[in-house]
Amino acid sequence: MSAPTPPPRPLRLGLTGGIGSGKSTVATLLQDLGATVVDADAISRASTAAGGAAIAAIRAAFGPDFIAADGALDRDRMRAAVFADPSAKQRLEAIVHPLVRAEIERQTTAAAGDCAVLDIPLLVESPTWRERVDTVWVVDCQPETQIRRVVQRNGWPREQVEAVLAAQASRAQRLAVADTVIDNDHATLAQLETRVRNAYAQMRQRFGL
Repeated sequence: MSAPTPPPRPLRLGLTGGIGSGKSTVATLLQDLGATVVDADAISRASTAAGGAAIAAIRAAFGPDFIAADGALDRDRMRAAVFADPSAKQRLEAIVHPLVRAEIERQTTAAAGDCAVLDIPLLVESPTWRERVDTVWVVDCQPETQIRRVVQRNGWPREQVEAVLAAQASRAQRLAVADTVIDNDHATLAQLETRVRNAYAQMRQRFGL
């Protein structure tokens, strides 16, 4: 059986996983292996920081009260507005998401090397992103493991973590779209590093990199 035709460079590896899964750790390990990591969350935060690309449009759509004294999005006020009016979330996403997509595309195209890791928490929830990557990696663990890690790391009450999990794609939904599953349930960092290194080597061989 012949190998698949190598995609246009760089290969786009879509990386996702629920809160507390260890996705950020896997992204760092992939970066250590030579991949370029494009962080969707970081790009989104930058767009709503002081001087960010979304600030002018947010001010125009929601009013100056939604911009904090430092020039950044007033996250607390926006969070309250979104909670009170679901349409506010749609209006905010209509501003931020196109900017984020454009910046992800720019960074991916400019990536050094032959593999760009698109670190996208909502990859499973968005068909748009699944169509824009060549392969999907899911960092996987039991929900109870996620809860324990986030409680320990963030100090959140269990109920808050459970609410975040309920708002994200389910474990089954993520596994259903995965080309590669990185098991990070009870792995040590050394074990996780070995799993990532082996999976990365297999992927590169499969795509002829």
